[in-house]
Amino acid sequence: MYDTVIIGGGPAGLQAALTLGRVHRTAVLFDSGEYRNDATAYAHNVLTLDGVAPGELRRRGREELAAYDSIEVRGDAVTSVRREGDGFAVTLASGSTVTARTVILATGLADTLPDIPGLAAQWGDRVAHCAFCHGHEFAGRPVAVMDAPSPATMTAAKLRPIASEVRILAPGELARVEETPDGLRLHLADGTDLEVAGLFAAPRTAQRAPFAAELGLALSEFGVVATEGLGRTSMDGVWAVGDMAQSSAWPAPLTSIVLSMSTGQLAAFDIVQGLAVAELSRDAG
Repeated sequence: MYDTVIIGGGPAGLQAALTLGRVHRTAVLFDSGEYRNDATAYAHNVLTLDGVAPGELRRRGREELAAYDSIEVRGDAVTSVRREGDGFAVTLASGSTVTARTVILATGLADTLPDIPGLAAQWGDRVAHCAFCHGHEFAGRPVAVMDAPSPATMTAAKLRPIASEVRILAPGELARVEETPDGLRLHLADGTDLEVAGLFAAPRTAQRAPFAAELGLALSEFGVVATEGLGRTSMDGVWAVGDMAQSSAWPAPLTSIVLSMSTGQLAAFDIVQGLAVAELSRDAG
């Protein structure tokens, strides 16, 4: 039985594995090979790695984990997670099962974009969602923001110091997106066109994996897993980290690579503390 099973091989899961490995706790990380930021070529706002390719960041993470004998990284897909005795049973697509005392869910979110011709083809490049991650790349040029009124207004406010002009598009105003040599041509519903360097859009999100629902974990009002303290979910022994989770201390879900890594580290720290306390209690008894 492992100390921990980690499901998800993005920054949050990799960081959790590293923290567990540093104190020689046994863990196996299952990585399905599906990542939310696959569509983008560069990751920003990561100190010492600003502009790194997401795949390169993951490659370096896996390479560093190889130095820790207590950590396994496997490419198996997980099909189910269930409580079993004092721990958990994790079933793989191959049909085999592994057991662990604790579980860290780091499976992330899946994005669904509005069904607007040309939009998806530009997602992660000239169509982005985060001013911190992509705003600087449009510095000094016009951009547009497409979203529900309140979030769009906030995104636009963040972009004003960066862009030469920020246009907020009302719901239903954008009809088609066309790539140009300098950016995008936005074809609007009224027949006019708008030339911009980039477009910011907020996709609908959903849990990428079914395990939160399978375990009956409580969700926040935004549809992500509600967590307390250092990433604890509503089920003892299960932690949720990264984009899929929201701390009760946050007003809304917050997403960034560094934040995801920090939640992975905190969850692993909490697990190590809990295991140590349990072992001390057992030895004293």
